[in-house]
Amino acid sequence: MDYKQVLEAYIVATNTHDFNQVEKVLAEDAIYWFTDKSCTTRNEIREYFENAWETIRDEVYRATDVQWISVDHQSAVCLYTFRWEGFYKGEFASGSGRATNVFMKEADGRWKLKHEHLSR
Repeated sequence: MDYKQVLEAYIVATNTHDFNQVEKVLAEDAIYWFTDKSCTTRNEIREYFENAWETIRDEVYRATDVQWISVDHQSAVCLYTFRWEGFYKGEFASGSGRATNVFMKEADGRWKLKHEHLSR
């Protein structure tokens, strides 16, 4: 799987609402910067995802306008607009924001998400 495919796999995994699927594409030492919190451990990242899925029911997450701004044999960085929709307190809601993702190629040749920064 190349770096573009791992981004696609990450989006698909996110939409399963099962963190066990998401963590398959995460680097062991992944770091997330969200608008309201930074998560530096796997447990913090899991809790953030699971809280988001609990808060926004049936959420669908998408990446649009993806731009790969730096790619070499060990790393790939992309920017995109994230879009979400789902049900918040029983009402349909949607939103969007900006994302930066950093992918690293591990020793075994697999690409993993090392860092994600989301902001409104």
